[in-house]
Amino acid sequence: MRTLFIGDLHLSADRPDITHAFSQFLLAIPTDTDALYIIGDLFEVWVGDDIAEPFALDLAEQLLQLSQRLPIYYIHGNRDFMLGKAFAKRAGLTLLPQHYATTIYGKTCLILHGDSLCTLDLAYQRFRRFRNIRLFRWLYGQLPRSKRLAIAANIRAKSQQGNSKKSMQIMDVEPASVDSLMAQYQSEWMIHGHTHRPAIHSLAHGKQRLVVGDWYHQTSVLTLTPQGASLSQLPLSSQPVID
Repeated sequence: MRTLFIGDLHLSADRPDITHAFSQFLLAIPTDTDALYIIGDLFEVWVGDDIAEPFALDLAEQLLQLSQRLPIYYIHGNRDFMLGKAFAKRAGLTLLPQHYATTIYGKTCLILHGDSLCTLDLAYQRFRRFRNIRLFRWLYGQLPRSKRLAIAANIRAKSQQGNSKKSMQIMDVEPASVDSLMAQYQSEWMIHGHTHRPAIHSLAHGKQRLVVGDWYHQTSVLTLTPQGASLSQLPLSSQPVID
């Protein structure tokens, strides 16, 4: 029995090494796995289900095949918030809300991408509130492909430029936000990504904050079992091994 969590793969056509590592990971998932959670930013950018790139459609076929034997849950990230129901159906994904509370092996868990916890980054939180407006997402989806690609490239460039000037504290989660959200959902474990800082943090009263890492230079997988939680990382060139 195990449940797997991954996130922040940032897949793109110009990083076939990450795409290959992800394909190998999917093939290596043990048969006793209960579920796979992808908690945001599977793709570097997503401008619409109707113009998904060929590599993404190939991955959808692999995910759909895997979904025949275990559920695959998906939470949107800050890069792929436009991923919609059409692609989810094509890939066999079950879309979850931005904050998802559940119980896994007797532990109450709150699962999210993690960007909502970076509350000190005021500029990003303003954008995030605007991005979450349904009308904005609908209008964006009606734009021509070339326009959507240009907007996405501009947002990505501004994000990278802005992040280089922000302190590490601003880009990390705010502890008060963590405590508040865990109290709201009465969760023992919080599971998220986004910060690219894989770790298992021990909190007060026996609670834990479990953070999955990115896949820029290595794989990163969080495994939950009835015995507890563990993080594993391997170079992208290595055959994925799941404990």
